[in-house]
Amino acid sequence: MKKCLSAVFSLLALAVCARTASWETRFEGDRTTLLRNGVEFTFQDCVREQMKLHPSMQAEDLLKQCYQGAYGPGHILGRTDTAKTAFDAEFSSVSARPDKPLFEIISPDFMRVDLGAWKASGMPSEWLFRMFADSARTFDDSDQLLQKYLDEAEGLLQGEPRARFAEMRKELRTAPHHSQIYRDAEKPSYRLVSTRLLQAFPVLAKAAALPGKPLRVLAIDGRSASGKTTLARQLASILKADVVHMDDFFLPPELRTPARYEEPGGNVHYERFMVEVLPHLGKTEPFSYRKFDCSTMKPGDIRDIRSSQWRIVEGAYSLHPKFDRYADLTVFYDISPDEQMRRIRLRNGERGAKMFQTRWIPLEELYIRECDPIRHADLVIGR
Repeated sequence: MKKCLSAVFSLLALAVCARTASWETRFEGDRTTLLRNGVEFTFQDCVREQMKLHPSMQAEDLLKQCYQGAYGPGHILGRTDTAKTAFDAEFSSVSARPDKPLFEIISPDFMRVDLGAWKASGMPSEWLFRMFADSARTFDDSDQLLQKYLDEAEGLLQGEPRARFAEMRKELRTAPHHSQIYRDAEKPSYRLVSTRLLQAFPVLAKAAALPGKPLRVLAIDGRSASGKTTLARQLASILKADVVHMDDFFLPPELRTPARYEEPGGNVHYERFMVEVLPHLGKTEPFSYRKFDCSTMKPGDIRDIRSSQWRIVEGAYSLHPKFDRYADLTVFYDISPDEQMRRIRLRNGERGAKMFQTRWIPLEELYIRECDPIRHADLVIGR
């Protein structure tokens, strides 16, 4: 006898919640800490939400959530071609489902992205597959984390459902399948994606809505340590784009004058950017520019930008008013002051954090206050 693990819950309410919640990821090492609306969202929170959202869940479906939450899509490692064939076949067979939330969080590390909802969004299917493939990795602690998740999930159950779950977990060796009851009721069709890609979703949705052109440029400005470089790296993989980094345009010593630092947005070598990069960004031909070398304090090695359908410019000052409107899509990545300093201390140490706090952040804030890149951005994410 199989019994549902939860009572009926409003599907619409959770669909709206998934679409409007503010998600933040924090990570050190392999695993992710997930926050929703500023509050940590634990695995038990994920289980409770899944049980409410899917009242047809059985013991094996909860086992599957525990397993997927600990291991993710690591089963496709070394089998990308096979996984792509299966993905294409399934994606072509599903119907667009605009009523479904695009994703559901199943653990702090992973979410299920619904294929029907993705198809309804109009975003290319290859973007989702690349996110799925980029999320596949091995974790040293997966076995231990699975046991922890199993314990936490079992602790949320009572009576016969708990007894059945406890019995079935004893036989767990590989990833379980969804129950037939769940399949009939929910018709699951999804792929697992890392929650670290959450901030890419709104950018990709905006990018997919842009008019078709041979080449489109995306610019990501924002505060220090907000996640600009990480987001750019993720989008570069998804869009198959090359990235121009504003950190390659540090001011050379001869321009580091009091007058220059008093200028809003003066803490970047915008003159060189306007010569070496700006004229080439909107053209499909490849080009190259020089990266600033901190060891010699002058431009040094060459960075090559290939021909592609997308190019990304990332870094503070990338929406500098001197550049006019060169990008098809502009993003500002915001962050709270406390979280900003926490990340900078983690990344740069206490001494580096002091330098940011007293020197670089005030210059960025002068630029943000006077040039107002937030108001000029098409999309603001982060805070």
